[in-house]
Amino acid sequence: MYKKFLIVASKLDKAGTNITTQLSQFKKNPLSSVLQKNEIGFDFYLVDKEIIYAENLDLEKISKYDFIIFASKHKSEKNMKAITIHTVGNWREARFGGERGKISKTSAVFIKHLFEKLRLNCEKSGIKGYDITMEATHHGPLIEKPCVFVEIGSTETEYGDRRAGFVIAKTILEAIEGFRGNPYNEVAIALGGGHYCLNFNKIQEKSNVAISHVIPSYAIPITEEMIKEAIEKTDEEIDFALIDWKGIENAEERKKIIDILEKNYIQWKKTAEIN
Repeated sequence: MYKKFLIVASKLDKAGTNITTQLSQFKKNPLSSVLQKNEIGFDFYLVDKEIIYAENLDLEKISKYDFIIFASKHKSEKNMKAITIHTVGNWREARFGGERGKISKTSAVFIKHLFEKLRLNCEKSGIKGYDITMEATHHGPLIEKPCVFVEIGSTETEYGDRRAGFVIAKTILEAIEGFRGNPYNEVAIALGGGHYCLNFNKIQEKSNVAISHVIPSYAIPITEEMIKEAIEKTDEEIDFALIDWKGIENAEERKKIIDILEKNYIQWKKTAEIN
């Protein structure tokens, strides 16, 4: 179980500094490090450059913590108003940090825990107009510690939205303090669908399935190496692969994926089969 969390943001990132500023009010003594205590808690790490590039990070510092939460801005072509959660890595090209075909570790159970609390807190707070969504695994940095990104998008207005920053900060605090491992969840990697994980969002929020890495349809052809990487970089043992059946339109591609899964004795289910 994770106890020592590190919240990482860039000083250049308005959304990241918004979230960490809001979160700082919940840390009783900002000068006291959680590394010095035998209890659950978090520290801050503000960097001078962009956090998607591992060379901008003190990896030795990061290695001392159990789990890394990157607080960041979200960008989209349509400037969608969103609060997003996603795992880290590149299935193909490494255009924005990391390495080609490599992903960082994560925890399906902690991500589910964080996502459920985020949805609930956004609903309770009454903040308007934000899409609350997971995203497929994408961009850097490539690190050895399990991690996740939490982001505000997608314009300067949202980046500086203090109310949204407060809701995310409160969510991070509650997720850290309330995390107790995996009492009931089935764990899955997710295959197919779009970048914003429409069907996987529903399952993450409303079922007992916890989703870690998401390989979207735009990464097709989905290879055996990708699937093995997603499994290996999930801290929990995987119960099955979850397939967005309609999200992979090509029947031949679906068959190739199933052949890979069955060859490796990996159970699989369609999203429609999840209660």
